[in-house]
Amino acid sequence: MDVIVIGAGVGGLAAARRLLADGHRVRVFERAAVPRTGGAALTIFGNGAAVLSDLGISLDGVGGLIDRIDARTADGRPRTTMNLAHAAETYGFPTRSISRRQIVDLLSDGLPDGLVRYGMPCVRVEQDAESVTAFFEDGTSATGDLLVGADGVHSVVRRQLWGDGSVRPASFGTWQGLSPIDIDITDTTLHYMITGKEGACGLIPAGPGLLQWWFDVRWKPSDPRPDAPLEMLRERFGHWAYPVPEVLAAATEDDLDFFGHRWNKVRRVWGEGRVTLLGDSAHTMPPTLGQGANQTFEDAWVLGRELADESRTVSDRLRAYERARYPHVNLVSRMAKRNPANWRIPPFIGRRIPETAQTGMLARFSNRLTEGPLPTRDQVPSGAA
Repeated sequence: MDVIVIGAGVGGLAAARRLLADGHRVRVFERAAVPRTGGAALTIFGNGAAVLSDLGISLDGVGGLIDRIDARTADGRPRTTMNLAHAAETYGFPTRSISRRQIVDLLSDGLPDGLVRYGMPCVRVEQDAESVTAFFEDGTSATGDLLVGADGVHSVVRRQLWGDGSVRPASFGTWQGLSPIDIDITDTTLHYMITGKEGACGLIPAGPGLLQWWFDVRWKPSDPRPDAPLEMLRERFGHWAYPVPEVLAAATEDDLDFFGHRWNKVRRVWGEGRVTLLGDSAHTMPPTLGQGANQTFEDAWVLGRELADESRTVSDRLRAYERARYPHVNLVSRMAKRNPANWRIPPFIGRRIPETAQTGMLARFSNRLTEGPLPTRDQVPSGAA
């Protein structure tokens, strides 16, 4: 089939790789003039790594390996511990923190020259019984058998399908950075999650000498941006226990990036006719669980699986894809809406929950996230991983 993909972020590129491998003709149109590599790092859990491996992308040795998440109070007391290494042993793929630039490069590697056309904002989509056409700002158009809207939080395709107002602000925003910060956890496999009344902080090793760090604070769109955001973060979080003050002391204003959390209620039916959605276009969610990109990769994998069924119409295949994804994405989205700053398990309770029990709960939850059967490590074709 002739597939049009709107958006060349991680979702659009993953969908393109999957559909090209399945023998479809694919054309990708991106609003931005150059590849979108902004932002800090993405946490790729086992479910996302399984899809990437099936797409021929190995993450071995890329970014920072994460074996454990330690949740702490602002004054340094332990809340809980989760063993990610156990989930990796169970499903075959470890968790890694990898810069967005690296992920985009890996997804782009090997794609045909000219597959992605940059500087092509889509302004509307029209369809009939036989085809679908995307119209672009420069007056040109492209017609295909189906169209995938992978154009993100501010999706033009979604807005045409659902109207305005479907994506709403959540209650927090994130200041984040990816920096060469020389403290003892930077080159470990430990992820800190720290919460207190001022907000939340995450510290994640992201490769040799690099630390992914972020701070969640209460936010609404009408809030003015601080003139000196790093100074604000130091005033707000600088009294927290080690290593938070040390991270803030080493960071610079150039490291900082901000995004407000947004969320939409996941719909059982995302698209219409020959048009569907993928990734943030369909299920914008806060980064609380670190599952945004991972669920997007699952979207691409399941879309390819459903499109392979030539016994059904294009529309029926797209609706089957949406139905298959709904329960999994809906679960993650509802949980992600609750910011970890509100997950304040008292330390004396957290310490009474055995780590083995927490590890088991994490493994069961990880299994629920996936739209099975995603490939396990031993099922990946030779040379793909």
